[in-house]
Amino acid sequence: MSTATDALMDFDEVLEKFDPVMGMEVHVELGTETKMFCGCPTTFGGAPNSQTCPACLGLPGSLPVANAAAVESAVRIGLALNCSIRESSVFARKNYFYPDQPKNYQISQYDEPTSYEGYLDVVLDDGTPWRVEIERAHMEEDTGKSLHVGGSTGRIHGADHSLLDYNRAGVPLVEIVSKPITGAGERAPEVARAYVTALRDLLRALGVSDVRMDQGSMRCDVNLSLMRSGATEFGTRTETKNVNSLKSVAQAVTYEMRRQGAVLESGGEVVQETRHFHESDGTTSAGRRKETAEDYRYFPEPDLPPVICKPEWVEELRGTLPELPWVRRARIQAEWGVSDEVMRDLVNVGAVDLIAETADAGASPEAARSWWVSFLAQQANSREVELADLPITPKQVAEVIGLVDDGKLTNKLAQQVVVAVLDGEGEPAQIVAERGLEVVRDDSALQKAVDDALAANPDIAEKIRGGKVQAAGKIVGDVMKATRGQADPARVKELVLAACS
Repeated sequence: MSTATDALMDFDEVLEKFDPVMGMEVHVELGTETKMFCGCPTTFGGAPNSQTCPACLGLPGSLPVANAAAVESAVRIGLALNCSIRESSVFARKNYFYPDQPKNYQISQYDEPTSYEGYLDVVLDDGTPWRVEIERAHMEEDTGKSLHVGGSTGRIHGADHSLLDYNRAGVPLVEIVSKPITGAGERAPEVARAYVTALRDLLRALGVSDVRMDQGSMRCDVNLSLMRSGATEFGTRTETKNVNSLKSVAQAVTYEMRRQGAVLESGGEVVQETRHFHESDGTTSAGRRKETAEDYRYFPEPDLPPVICKPEWVEELRGTLPELPWVRRARIQAEWGVSDEVMRDLVNVGAVDLIAETADAGASPEAARSWWVSFLAQQANSREVELADLPITPKQVAEVIGLVDDGKLTNKLAQQVVVAVLDGEGEPAQIVAERGLEVVRDDSALQKAVDDALAANPDIAEKIRGGKVQAAGKIVGDVMKATRGQADPARVKELVLAACS
């Protein structure tokens, strides 16, 4: 459903008259092998409804059992977010009917979450630090997925029918809820994006989730309201649901600021509701009226005992925390000897960890940086994905760089190999072998190609013999074309000059 007809206020005018207030709710699917309260697998992409059982389908007589690995991951997340860890926390039933929630309630945590009162320090594009206060990080289970068939948008409006897949129902989640973020002004979209980026980096470093926003293993709900400049009471908020890219987080904030500004300036009232984000044009559209906590009728889950986190166990987990991403970056910057500006650019495109992991896999930091911020960044832009979401690993990039360093591939051939990996054709060595891409080292074969090119261009050959060495470029180009780019250009030039001497 298009929202192109929404009245929008100019962004600068919004800032003149209103102050934005944001709240970020980030849902993270934990990378456990089994679901939160049963033994069903959590593998992404399984056949619909093939990973279910009586417990995650909520069938009568089934009983949940908490996943110990999920509890451990949740506590480690809380510790990394500088939260206090509750020694005894409880699960609650959050009651609501929705087709993809088979039990008609969700097992979550309410007034006694495991982790509470924390913060995350992030850095904006120009190096400005910003602290986002964390209200809570609580455990819950994910819902299933609805597939709306027959419409043009993939949403329920206009669809002929809907299909339900309960494979995701019961997958362990941690929901990280920020406190209201105020005072950001014109930088509100940037703050939102920087926060979600830092959170994603932190969770990836912890190893608790693959944080694949494109697959829904990390999803962001963007709450936004406006209050008149000088006012002290927050306005009515909307909640833009399931925003699934870093770019879209900033777009959702910007659009809602402009939309709500136009509504309020015209004398209207902002409706407290969920809204859908549209990737195609960066707009939002109305979903359903937003419930309050009272509407969910929370009460303690009677089938699950309290979660006990003994202080000594929590301290043991604290000792397992890895080097935090921002600490690691400072160390890496010193090792690489790059300026603050270069490092900031690498951070902004999400390349630091990718470069470091590529170097750890055997490539030089300089070569790794060149590949990730040039060719691979271009591929990410053309495929409209984040750099980290490209289907290639740092180890594979390091392997390609090694083939170039060993003289087995030219840079152009290496780019072909990388594209093939991105397209899912296999590992670099396999692709080189199957396509026959390795650089031609047989001087006899190269000499024949050189002789043929010189014979076809006698005027160029004569110029080279006359001392115009730069004219050899035409012959080298012809040989490279004849060998499908598999010759070493430097060696070809040597043979050309030798032949014309």
